[in-house]
Amino acid sequence: MDLYLQKALFYLKIDIKKTHSIQKIQKNEEFILCYDLNPGQASSIEPVQELFLGDLVFLGTNNEEEQKESEQVNLPQGQYIFVQQRSEKALTQVEWLNLAIELQKDGLWERKKLENKLYIRFFIEDGKTVTQVFRPVIL
Repeated sequence: MDLYLQKALFYLKIDIKKTHSIQKIQKNEEFILCYDLNPGQASSIEPVQELFLGDLVFLGTNNEEEQKESEQVNLPQGQYIFVQQRSEKALTQVEWLNLAIELQKDGLWERKKLENKLYIRFFIEDGKTVTQVFRPVIL
């Protein structure tokens, strides 16, 4: 699905070692992950899952109690290809990585030029955990 995010979503940067907190997400809490993608895999119609992700750029939350640094991070305003899934708990890395790869295949099939960034957002809505995957589109 194409999505134009009209306003950036801001978060407080937290220690990358706290990724375990995502599995314990609470109501009114959000987490976002941002990854650089392996350039060779980021433009492939058949990427290798084990080589797909590059470095974790940041982990952010809207939970001020978790905040240990003053730095803000964000999901920037702009054009994205996007997919989401609702489930009883946050998707595991393997599960959201599979969504990201399928999203890339769809985007490339539609001849979109994609940035080498990946954002994964987690939050609770209507009692379910929502996992959203965003991939920026170069216009």
